[in-house]
Amino acid sequence: MTTSQTLLRRILSFLGRLLAFLLSLLFCLPLILLPLATAVPAVLWIVLAALAVALLFVQFRLKPAWKGVSASLAGLVVVAVMAVIASQAFATTPPIVDAQGEPLPGSIAVLEQVEINGSQQWISIRGQDASKPVLLFLAGGPGGSQLATARYALGGLEEHFVVVNWEQPGAGKSFDAVDRATLTPERYIEDAHALVQYLRQRFGQDKVYVLGESWGSALGILLVQSYPELFHAFVGTGQMVAFLENDQMCYDFAVQWAQERGDTAKVAKLAGQGPPPYYGDGVAWKESAFLMDTFDYMNQNPAIADNGANTFRDLAAPEYGLYDKVSWFRGVLETLGVVYPQLWEVDFRQQATELDVPVYFLLGRHDVNAPTVLAEQYFTLLDAPHKEIVWFEHSGHTPWVSESDRFVEAMVDTVLAQTQ
Repeated sequence: MTTSQTLLRRILSFLGRLLAFLLSLLFCLPLILLPLATAVPAVLWIVLAALAVALLFVQFRLKPAWKGVSASLAGLVVVAVMAVIASQAFATTPPIVDAQGEPLPGSIAVLEQVEINGSQQWISIRGQDASKPVLLFLAGGPGGSQLATARYALGGLEEHFVVVNWEQPGAGKSFDAVDRATLTPERYIEDAHALVQYLRQRFGQDKVYVLGESWGSALGILLVQSYPELFHAFVGTGQMVAFLENDQMCYDFAVQWAQERGDTAKVAKLAGQGPPPYYGDGVAWKESAFLMDTFDYMNQNPAIADNGANTFRDLAAPEYGLYDKVSWFRGVLETLGVVYPQLWEVDFRQQATELDVPVYFLLGRHDVNAPTVLAEQYFTLLDAPHKEIVWFEHSGHTPWVSESDRFVEAMVDTVLAQTQ
């Protein structure tokens, strides 16, 4: 063998080892995340980590080299799969505890699957007293998961309600609950109805409260419009009213803001895709092209106390296994693209001018993402047993996060006090 051939062989061997090492690190990532972002017990992830270290040792000790590398990588794949499965199996919601850190007697804090219209979907149920009124929280999206966000921001509600956070089909832990291609607004309404019936029976209550944010606020209106007899009241925040007009306003806002900043690239990008409505592939990306700007604008607004965004904290929450964390992103991208084009014709100023339940809008004064002028127009037209707007002067689209203490206060001292 010539010198050049020997050198080439060594180079190829080094590159092979380097590739194997990089793949090993990739396969070890689930193990690294176990103690940082899951509820897997320490003893289990330590065992898995020790197994991974042993497999890395095999990679460099077993001869010939290709056998060591192959055996090591195959083993690491198995360990990574075991880590993901463990993270899913041990996902949980933290207990509600007293001052001594012990579970509070009479409280409820569970994360569980329930059968809804033939599919297995996830809910969390949290409350200091399981006999309190039930509050169903409808997350934004479609495809959004806010299990951890709501627990952190609205924990104060757990003193006064049994708070049920529903992972809607196509979102978070319920990402694979149904065939996403079949998702429709009607499916969400009927699934929510089935869930409410389950909650009424489980907690022995005739009616429940419903709180919807953003897309959840639209779903909430559709729900109480269809089944008013099941609800004490509807509360909407980040209230959506007319999806097409709403997003056209957001698009125009983003274009104008880009022009004011001299961002010609953004102006050209938005002009290239044009204003909504969007259909087909890439709906989520086209929406995000201008909606991210509305959020950026609100994030820079000094009048907003706190934009509330803490994605890393929320994703690290014990409610999510490793697969759920991936599904958290996939829901926003994939489910939104399926459902959102079906919402362009929704306009509650024409389709829901009468609701047979008390209605409360808890609105951020500086909301650009869901322009409050539309909510005010709808409020004026709306006929309901009682209707009320509560303004949050230091909030944008998410007053339930930005001013969470005052939001809880409004839910208790206004909504609950007036409707019990």
